[in-house]
Amino acid sequence: MERNMVGWFEVPVTNMERAKKFYETVFDISIAIHELGDFIMGWFPMSPDKPGATGSLVQHNMYVSSDTHGTLIYFSCKDVADELSRVVGAGGQVLQQKTEIGGGHGFMGLIRDTEGNRIAVHSNQ
Repeated sequence: MERNMVGWFEVPVTNMERAKKFYETVFDISIAIHELGDFIMGWFPMSPDKPGATGSLVQHNMYVSSDTHGTLIYFSCKDVADELSRVVGAGGQVLQQKTEIGGGHGFMGLIRDTEGNRIAVHSNQ
């Protein structure tokens, strides 16, 4: 394979401004808002010359948030504890604290965002 299997992801939201603020706060990033017809998209930062995938927050009536169904996205970070420490203050909920995966695969934590999505964070430390 020439690339990682994931090329793009989309996270459903019902309130773009609230979701944008949550993700910017938790991950200490800036999200660019783009209106594309009926779709409002909040693009995560990207570096096309680096490995990994990027994606977008998406507000549209076809997209439904869920904390129990659908795909679980893992966001990479330096230390899961850092992102988890900002979740509650940003209006989300920590569903699972930093947990060692085992077998040298690092650590993970689970979050419910302000839109009701279940997402995960992953780090090697």
